[in-house]
Amino acid sequence: MILQRTLPYDVMRPRPLPGIAPLGDDPWFLVDEAYAPQMAERLHLMASRRDDVIATAEADPANLSKMMDAVLDHLPPGFARKGDQVKCPDGRAVQIDISDPFGTLGQIVQNDICLMEKRGDEHVLTGAVLCFPASWRLREKIGHPLTHIHIPVKTYTDDIARRVQRLFDGVRPGMPIWRFNALWYDDPSLYQPRAVSEPRPLTEAGKTPYLRTERQVLWRLPDSDAVLFTIHTFVLARNDVPGATKTA
Repeated sequence: MILQRTLPYDVMRPRPLPGIAPLGDDPWFLVDEAYAPQMAERLHLMASRRDDVIATAEADPANLSKMMDAVLDHLPPGFARKGDQVKCPDGRAVQIDISDPFGTLGQIVQNDICLMEKRGDEHVLTGAVLCFPASWRLREKIGHPLTHIHIPVKTYTDDIARRVQRLFDGVRPGMPIWRFNALWYDDPSLYQPRAVSEPRPLTEAGKTPYLRTERQVLWRLPDSDAVLFTIHTFVLARNDVPGATKTA
């Protein structure tokens, strides 16, 4: 099991959907207590299941280059870039490979990274490294717009879909926004892909032992209508969640 013991936000405070707030001066990326084991799991998944965790769908090469620059320019303390290498907090040195942007970034940060590019009226998922899916499959979502990506989320109504698309349209370079979600799971595994036809079974309230929560940041690439959607996954045992009750 790969678990965190603490969270950088109050996950028990309810926020109306879509729950977006300005990121402000907070860092885009975090390094937490689970960095080393999460990265070991990411490396294993990228080596053994690359086609399941990395995908592209006619992504604009210019946006891929901007994505690489943006992420590498916003690495938090603990990383050191020298030439075409990045020294990571766990001591690894990662070679920067501009021909494999998602494979490179997936070795550096804990976050999953999704590139959303404007196609017509909607943003479409045109590339991603997604090692820690929370009950969805990258292969089913790549190349599809936001509305399709959120099927079969029952709370993702038409009104919410319009509001989310307006958020993606309204994100400005240098002014990222963020949100979090919170779901209770019986299984603490980080890699949990599920087909749309096989939704996650309902769990009994108050008895699920693990909280899975994602810190999601939206960042507009410079001189582009493309948006990066980054996902930092936390998994905590129920007893380590401040304010969790037996009925949560």
